[in-house]
Amino acid sequence: MKTFNYTIKDESLELLIDFNTLKKEKNILIQIFCGQSKVIMKNILNKLKKELPQAICIGSSTDGEIDNANISTKKTVISISVFEKTHLKVAYVQNDNSYTNGQEIAKQLCTEDTKLLITFTDGETTNGEEFLKGISSINSKVVVSGGMAADNATFKETFILCQDKIITKGAVAVSLNSKELKICNAYNFNWSPIGINHEIQEVKDNRVYKISGLSPLAFYEKYLGEYVAKALPATGIEFPLIVQKNGIPVARAVIQKHDDGSLSFAGNLNKGDIVKLGFGNVELIMNNPLQSLFNKCSVTGVESFFIYTCMARRRYIPDLIDIEIKPFSEIANTSGFFTYGEFYHNEGHNELLNQTLTVVGLSENSEITYDEKEIEEKNDNDDISEQARSLQALTHLIEQSSKDYSNQSKKLEEGNKYTQNLVESQKQFLKYTIHETNTPLSIIMGNIDMYEIEHGKNKYLSNIEVAMKNVFSIYDDLSYLVKKDQVNKATHEINLVDFVRSRIEFFTQTALKFKSKLKFIHNLDEIKINFNEIKLQRIVDNNLTNAIKYTLPNETITVKLVYRNSECDFIIESHSVQILEPQKIFEEYYREEESKDGFGLGLNLVKRICSEENVGIKLESGENWSSFTYTFKGIEK
Repeated sequence: MKTFNYTIKDESLELLIDFNTLKKEKNILIQIFCGQSKVIMKNILNKLKKELPQAICIGSSTDGEIDNANISTKKTVISISVFEKTHLKVAYVQNDNSYTNGQEIAKQLCTEDTKLLITFTDGETTNGEEFLKGISSINSKVVVSGGMAADNATFKETFILCQDKIITKGAVAVSLNSKELKICNAYNFNWSPIGINHEIQEVKDNRVYKISGLSPLAFYEKYLGEYVAKALPATGIEFPLIVQKNGIPVARAVIQKHDDGSLSFAGNLNKGDIVKLGFGNVELIMNNPLQSLFNKCSVTGVESFFIYTCMARRRYIPDLIDIEIKPFSEIANTSGFFTYGEFYHNEGHNELLNQTLTVVGLSENSEITYDEKEIEEKNDNDDISEQARSLQALTHLIEQSSKDYSNQSKKLEEGNKYTQNLVESQKQFLKYTIHETNTPLSIIMGNIDMYEIEHGKNKYLSNIEVAMKNVFSIYDDLSYLVKKDQVNKATHEINLVDFVRSRIEFFTQTALKFKSKLKFIHNLDEIKINFNEIKLQRIVDNNLTNAIKYTLPNETITVKLVYRNSECDFIIESHSVQILEPQKIFEEYYREEESKDGFGLGLNLVKRICSEENVGIKLESGENWSSFTYTFKGIEK
């Protein structure tokens, strides 16, 4: 096979192309890469079909054209390939459903001898990923190459052509059918992920509605700035989302912005996908692409290269893009265009890529083999500019910083897991300890009661009983904190007067030990509330034990229940040292007097329960007096 390229300027096709030498050829593939208008494309097409009616023509609008080592924009490149041992078939489809389009293309064109399917789709309405899935559903073995049409980043109208037809919706394709044709395809990505992982949370096909709690537009504004967000998709396409698919990193670039803040990407994303923002790694792009592309099947013997590469690569490094195209052109004729999405076949899977250079090498006469020495000799990057070197160094800095950040994040994550395991182990230990403590405490209290029944009061046992009740109160607090998620949340009717009276009786002996006494006042004999009994006991017990602990010697602790207007105030008043920092008194582990027993958990626990149950709290304190008021609401008399 042979390929000839022509960049159309002002001269006529007849002066550029020697049609006479081509008219006798039977198997001619013409690819037209047009960065100009449909009118110009149509004129060129008419002339070509008139001179070479036997030729198969396909083409696409572009965001840049490739003619060997020359990169152009807003021009038209004609690539004419002549085959000796390859038969060509061509088709086009215009259905609304991208998946169906893929199926129909495969059904019409794929045969047992099909070695390569070159296909172009429109760049606006076609879902490239669904289109490729449609092809795979009919034939998953044939190598697919090509891409989605572009329109010089205006995102207004793309077009593709098949024979004498130019269409703005659908797909065109040509199959290369031969027993002798040898092909080898490869890709170069060179976009590196940077920053933290983000999760796709709301998505439908290629339209994303939420990323890590943000609308996609707000996400891009947060990480790339207001200017880039406003200019999407024309600006910012160089910074895609990167996700792993079938073992290869795949970029998903923005192709459309919607009024609701959602964004459409050039390919599907799935709910739960973990993505990172990506940036063009100039250091990798500037390395000789042949070494990284054809490390398994290489380039010696190739007769033609077709390159379909992303518009973002050209726009990201416009002055350096020829560095990765030129090595191919020095081995064989090279042609192609800059796309809105690239098609690539990888081990039985067809992938829609973005930000990627895809290349297919063809030969009818020899095997495509690897010659590392020849490839290394093509590397002439030593002559690049100082500006390019600076950009290369900056990219290296970003890449290394990103790696350092990832390593630090990994270490932090491992530390967090260790801490979580430690906390969980501590929690399990406390649960076990509390469970095992309950039995001996109950036995001690039971035996004290039995001894007093048989032998009467004993001052030593009374002291033990007071201490045990304090331990019981602490035990109940710890038990509630550790098992709060398992606490039965059911409420039932409780007579608040009887309940408070029973808790006062429980702590009377303790109060006497601290040289205080408890006085109970209530304005009704029966005040009924619907409440959780465990939570109510924590409120009452913690306030009683605190009052006993901090009341001055030989003073009375007054406990009141005052009902009025469907509310009941539970009040504890005492003569005690003034509370100096009332705003801290309900904080965890805070104790007004460090010398007093306890962990500083009780009142914090009370505050949590009151917040959960909508119980009001009021604290007042002055010189030698303090008052805590808890207001229970919605009580029927």
